[in-house]
Amino acid sequence: MDEAQASRIAYGLRAGQPEAWAMFYDAFAERVWRATARLLGPASTDIADVVQETFLAAARSARTYDPAKGSLWFWLWGIARRQLALHLRKKQRWQQVTVLASNGRLSRWLEGQESMPADTLEARELSELVRATLGALPAEYADVLTAKYLDELSVEAIAQEERSTETAIYSRLARARQAFRDAFRKKQNV
Repeated sequence: MDEAQASRIAYGLRAGQPEAWAMFYDAFAERVWRATARLLGPASTDIADVVQETFLAAARSARTYDPAKGSLWFWLWGIARRQLALHLRKKQRWQQVTVLASNGRLSRWLEGQESMPADTLEARELSELVRATLGALPAEYADVLTAKYLDELSVEAIAQEERSTETAIYSRLARARQAFRDAFRKKQNV
């Protein structure tokens, strides 16, 4: 999306123009979906709920978007991260209740009467550990790591989207990688 189109969409969002919302949704819905799927897991049935809540929250706060602070994508992705965090907190509470109330296969697995294949368990644990680590990082670190390694954007593209310099992005990436390594090690030892 070029700067002129982003400006038109931003103006339209702040003015409440329906056609701006349609262009905004068309431009970002798939990207929000993919990014959310990476954090929740591609088989999650909750992706649609988080994406919907993200766009609803964006609609409620469209007047707060400030183009000087970054691109539409990074504004929307900040909203999506908040919606993901809210969703995961709610899901974690629900899972605690479910585990306590469960009397089926899960309880047999917890009691050691059934086993899960080791490779499936290891892959799931690793992906959950990576997701949890990304979720625990400050937004600016998680966003730049996601953009670089999951969205496979170049440093130049990230700098352009964030209205920053490539040097600043390289520096943030270095700090983000170190923060990820530290957080990952801590989560592994828990």
